[in-house]
Amino acid sequence: MTKKKSFFKKFIWSLSGVLFLSSAITAFVFYGRIYQSNISLDYQKEVFIYIPTGAIFEDVLHQLTNKGIIINSSSFRWISERKYYTNNIKSGRYLIKDGMNNNELVNLLRSGRQTPVNVVFNNVRTKEEFASNIAHQIELDSVQILEAMLDTAFLNPLGLNAYTVSSLFIPNTYEFYWNTNVTSFLSRMVAEHHHFWNDSRKAKAKLLNLTKEEVVTLASIVEKETLQKSEQPVVAGLYLNRLKKSMKLQSDPTVIFAIGDFSIRRVLKKDLKYDSPYNTYKHKGLPIGPISLPSIQAIDAVLNYQKHDYLFMCAKEDFSGYHNFAQTAIQHYANAAKYRKALNDRNIKR
Repeated sequence: MTKKKSFFKKFIWSLSGVLFLSSAITAFVFYGRIYQSNISLDYQKEVFIYIPTGAIFEDVLHQLTNKGIIINSSSFRWISERKYYTNNIKSGRYLIKDGMNNNELVNLLRSGRQTPVNVVFNNVRTKEEFASNIAHQIELDSVQILEAMLDTAFLNPLGLNAYTVSSLFIPNTYEFYWNTNVTSFLSRMVAEHHHFWNDSRKAKAKLLNLTKEEVVTLASIVEKETLQKSEQPVVAGLYLNRLKKSMKLQSDPTVIFAIGDFSIRRVLKKDLKYDSPYNTYKHKGLPIGPISLPSIQAIDAVLNYQKHDYLFMCAKEDFSGYHNFAQTAIQHYANAAKYRKALNDRNIKR
């Protein structure tokens, strides 16, 4: 073999080696960008990110880097560009797990595979409080929710108005996507309302000669009257007795709702004169709408009320949350005197 051929052969082998090494390095770099872990959550195993509606890629990247979720932003950008994620941002709530690589992360965000939110509401008094509660759990704005709730285009087909719309919402835990729009949210609430008011409940309401909205309104009073769930059917029966006799309900919680000061612990005589359609000391029958969003248990307490002859009730003087019930005004006045004395003894003036 001539020296020239030998040199050429060595050159080819050397060049092949260099090309192989270069290819291996390139492959290693690409592999690292795509498949090596790029998520570091310190001591957490998982974290959620929330991508707002209308967000762009830079918003997503800023959130991932600002929260210290990704280690290498340039590699995330590189794979995002090649998977066309940069121009295909999908809003929502996404679960990011420690150790995920760029490929897994981009695939998750690009697919729109969100983790739902458990939306919970209970012990809500007003429409404004309800809207605020929901807005703290999903992307919707509270003003947007409230305006949609009170829109006649939404209310009229349901036979509701601005006062009775609260009766639509049944307190419970509901699964929603974080970026649910207001139309979808309200449609779901309507569907849940229809599901709740099954044939059995509607039949019981009919026997009471009350509409669904009136049942909910009465349930809201019952729930605010007693802290003890076991008393709710008794209280419901009492108010149904008063309605049948065309007596004013004379419920202190309706006065408190009318005034709008929920810190009141003692209703005074002057409060009973407060001019409001919610004040059941001034107006006969049920108020114009619920004074809260009553629980399912309170609604069922009305539908399954306890039959008795009580017409009066007063909180027990031991502040246990229970009540003294009476059939006559004389019995009630005696119970009320004991409770007033207990309030005075504890210096509860308001």
